[in-house]
Amino acid sequence: MQDRDQILSKLNAFEVETPSWGYADTGTRFGKFFQDAAAITIEDKLQDAGTVHRFTGCCPSVAVHVLWDFAEGTDPGQVGKLAEAQGVRIGSINPNLFQDQTYKFGSVCSPNPDARAAADEHVRRCIEIGKATGSGLLSLWFADGTNYPGQDDLISRKRLMQDALRRWHSWMPDDMTMLVEYKPFEPAFYHTDIADWGMSYAFSKFAGPQAKVLVDTGHHFQGVNIEHIVSFLLDEGMLGGFHFNDRKYADDDLTTGSIDPYAVFRIFLAIRLAEERHGLDASGIAYMVDQSHNLKPKIEAMIQTVTTAQEMFLKAQMVDLDGLAAAQASMNIVDAENYLREGFEEDVRPLLREWRSFKGMAAEPLLAFRESGYEAKVGAERKARRGDAAPASSYA
Repeated sequence: MQDRDQILSKLNAFEVETPSWGYADTGTRFGKFFQDAAAITIEDKLQDAGTVHRFTGCCPSVAVHVLWDFAEGTDPGQVGKLAEAQGVRIGSINPNLFQDQTYKFGSVCSPNPDARAAADEHVRRCIEIGKATGSGLLSLWFADGTNYPGQDDLISRKRLMQDALRRWHSWMPDDMTMLVEYKPFEPAFYHTDIADWGMSYAFSKFAGPQAKVLVDTGHHFQGVNIEHIVSFLLDEGMLGGFHFNDRKYADDDLTTGSIDPYAVFRIFLAIRLAEERHGLDASGIAYMVDQSHNLKPKIEAMIQTVTTAQEMFLKAQMVDLDGLAAAQASMNIVDAENYLREGFEEDVRPLLREWRSFKGMAAEPLLAFRESGYEAKVGAERKARRGDAAPASSYA
């Protein structure tokens, strides 16, 4: 069993990146839902992200979306300074390869050469923004796919995708990592060009050594064993990071642990086993939040999901790995499972409160945030700034 100092040392190193778009007004394909305190500008988003970091102590970076956060003419260096002023830094750079009308039939896989050229230009700009802001991550998700049988040639699309990723990989600086995300469906309902972790693995391998798989915990069909995927990718040296969320069905973007906290715990345990039992390096894993808080207050939901991630991470540290190994070796399935259950059922909240107090933070982040009056203050200011006009985009 790990001692207390070991566990606290791991907690000190545990960081979760929050997304700029998680602080803005969002909705579903059926409509948008507005909140007075939702961020309007990149300055607002960074202010909110800095607030979450101050109350949780583990969110020092902010994922940005180039189309939504970097309008033409925006100085990336200035955005980096704005982040620094809020006590955070710019994290992963996320291109937008789906919103422009040019991408109606896809981006890099489109039969339209103009769409492919636009994607190249956009990603080149994203890489330059990453250099200017000091980001080491280029995070890619594609809406590319088809809706009808016979719509396009699948092998041609595969080759277009792999050639684009290799080309973009060659443009990156040596200290940048390409994260390749996958999604089984939506918005493409017949086929999606990167539909699962195996395809992401193959595309990443083809792209080059700085390309890794990005696992979104919600982008899987029902019943998929995510910790198995995580273990496999770790052993292959191909796990780049996570987009944390939760889902009941397939891709609901709910707050982490709201549906199945035991699944999050098992993922963290798989990572710990890879490190401590098998000597694998998991230090480079990027832990990121990717959620749409359509109904919950934005910052409260972000604090809730981050503190849940901390709790599940700590619970995974409580598992007796020696006892687990002995039970596994003797094929004692009941005891082996019970070692996991005992770790999961451990109440780690007192240890988290102690850690926060030692760091000079409030012991209960959500309660402290509510008592700060931040939401009411920025809500009044942003509502006045919006006036009667709704945001132009549900994500802007």
